Amino acid sequence: MDMPYKYLTEVRGYELDSFGHVNNATYLNYTEQARWNILKESGFLNDFINSGMFLVVVETNIRYMRELKMFDNIEIITTLKQESPYLIFYQEIFNKTTNEKSCKAKTKTLLINKERITQDLPPELIGIIK
Repeated sequence: MDMPYKYLTEVRGYELDSFGHVNNATYLNYTEQARWNILKESGFLNDFINSGMFLVVVETNIRYMRELKMFDNIEIITTLKQESPYLIFYQEIFNKTTNEKSCKAKTKTLLINKERITQDLPPELIGIIK
């Protein structure tokens, strides 16, 4: 899988707030969906499910820069970094309609098992980060 990872989507009407732009919490949904797609396309999502592992968010920092409006085409660009025991997702959301950066986020995750015990990141996952 190529890094940085790119995920495209479009702003939908139900994501807007009373001001007519994307609600702040929706940006978190965009970044979350991009993270799920990385796991799916790399094959790790099925591996984690089959082995009873879960990648959980422990911290997110987000900075809003420019608004998004209905039907704007957006691209979420994600890069990964390992800071043991964490897997960090650095993400930027670009408005493809205006070619401007709308926000940036840093999300810290941990891999845990069914007993909620922190696990080491698989070497294969670390391999796609480098």
